[in-house]
Amino acid sequence: MSRQLQKQETRRRLIEAAYQVICDRGMLNTRVSDIAQAAGVSHGTVFVHFESLEELIAEVVAEYGGRIARRTHELASQSATLGDLLRAHLAGIVEYEPFYVRLVIENRLLPQAVRDVWIRIQSAISFHFSQLAERELPGADMALLFNTWMGLVHHYLANGDLFAPKERVIPRYADTLVTFYIKLAEGIGRL
Repeated sequence: MSRQLQKQETRRRLIEAAYQVICDRGMLNTRVSDIAQAAGVSHGTVFVHFESLEELIAEVVAEYGGRIARRTHELASQSATLGDLLRAHLAGIVEYEPFYVRLVIENRLLPQAVRDVWIRIQSAISFHFSQLAERELPGADMALLFNTWMGLVHHYLANGDLFAPKERVIPRYADTLVTFYIKLAEGIGRL
């Protein structure tokens, strides 16, 4: 393997290892030594590829946040109804649920570069949400409807230890959340 390919492979392993550590411990509790150990490299090797832990975390968030946003957009663009869209949104998150939960819980405490990725993830669903909600619930306050959905989902995810101990929240509550929200939104739309 050429030196350049080896370097790329080590960088990729570091990003994947950091992702796993972040899922397990959170961004704020992740240390360089944890990532190095998980990747099977020395502590110093991390700094050959990244200037700081903050830079590595920002790279991980950009990579995996981008995956969530792309998947959410892909699924949402195929949605015919608001209910379909909400299910697509949850499906876009579920593969990366432990990581997304860390973003929900820690995003306000993270550097601006990380928070910008968080905003892009939310924007991936917001556009589609507005289009379908305006059609199905004309005259309703779209910002309030969207924020209510996000708040509901984020509340369940952030409190997963209460709602789904030793399980993932989305597989357990997706249908409940969507059904409840649609009924709530229809009621709001009639006000």
